[in-house]
Amino acid sequence: MNITYIIGTVVAFAVMIIGMMQGGTGGFLTVSQLFNFVDPASIFIVIGCTFAVLVASFPISSLTAVPKHFAVIMNAKRYDPMAIIDKLVELAQVARKNGLLALEEMGNQEQDPFFKQCIMLIVDNNDADQAKEIMMNDIEQSVARHEDGAGMYDKASAVAPAFGMVGTLVGLINMLKAMDVESGGGDLGPAMATALVTTLYGCVLAHMIFGPIATQLRRRDEEETLCKLIIVEGIMSIQAGANPKFLREKLLTFMGQKQRGEGGKKGGKGE
Repeated sequence: MNITYIIGTVVAFAVMIIGMMQGGTGGFLTVSQLFNFVDPASIFIVIGCTFAVLVASFPISSLTAVPKHFAVIMNAKRYDPMAIIDKLVELAQVARKNGLLALEEMGNQEQDPFFKQCIMLIVDNNDADQAKEIMMNDIEQSVARHEDGAGMYDKASAVAPAFGMVGTLVGLINMLKAMDVESGGGDLGPAMATALVTTLYGCVLAHMIFGPIATQLRRRDEEETLCKLIIVEGIMSIQAGANPKFLREKLLTFMGQKQRGEGGKKGGKGE
């Protein structure tokens, strides 16, 4: 589970609520006074208009993918480059002993569709350049699809504060129209506070909800792309008849220095 995302989001909301409760007099507000920051009309304007803009800007398929996006965000261990490197080294060992055709059975057992496709491309003895072109095109299209998903949250992050301001303007207009000058404007302060709450909602949605989601989706995309690039490099090396030990060292260059050390020790014990 992506514990850092959960901790960061919870702490951000906790700090905001504690700040609200401190009030302007140095003392803490009561729970009932905390409801000063709750305004149903403001919530309706910000959330409703933001969602409507997303509907107008993106296809239904993008909107219905929201649950999938959250599943991707929460699974921080979904992509494991070291496990892929180990599997590629195993494939290289089998290919050197029994030939590329021996990889077909292992390919059929592979759960990852991209990994399976790459294995089958060399098993079918396709031209190396054409096979690599297919693999790289798959990666490019995958990155483009993922960027579209993250872009939806970027759009929401951009429009939510704008509609927060719109809600504030609506509140101010209604306040000014209803204000009684002869009474001294005694209701001006509470009415102004209600109008400004809408701006608060827009900022919270943009920077505490939509922004982190877009960032997390891009991080998962970077992790997936790294794993796919390792697969492509490994598969093409296997097709060229690379030595398994050399292949491990070559693929470890995709990793950081600390991970390279751990991978090298693991590989040395297993070979």
